[in-house]
Amino acid sequence: MSETPDPEVIELASKVFDLARAGDAEALAAYVDAGVPANLTNDRGDTLVMLAAYHGHAAAVSALLERGADADRANDRGQTPLAGAVFKGEGDVIRALLVGGAHPEAGTPSAVDTARMFGKADLLELFGTR
Repeated sequence: MSETPDPEVIELASKVFDLARAGDAEALAAYVDAGVPANLTNDRGDTLVMLAAYHGHAAAVSALLERGADADRANDRGQTPLAGAVFKGEGDVIRALLVGGAHPEAGTPSAVDTARMFGKADLLELFGTR
């Protein structure tokens, strides 16, 4: 068994990660429906949901979550998509993640910690914390 990844697989994964960054919900849904793992991660542990969330694409986040992606899957630094969305101030993404089951206390720092750090009282209230 070869340790060298198949270049075609790497090319496909790169394309799918780019679709997440660009927020192409329809194409992402089609790829996941065709067999691409909903929790595919890059070399930093960022999932498709993390990339879509960080770049402000609520529809892409929802499409992935509807197909089984883990809303709380942390990257290699312990960051969750919800904490990233709080950091970026992406209200629609925050709501999509919460609807999809994200937990505000997950990750390091958590979304709650991030909201506190940046004085986002409205989000703390949304998360049911103070």
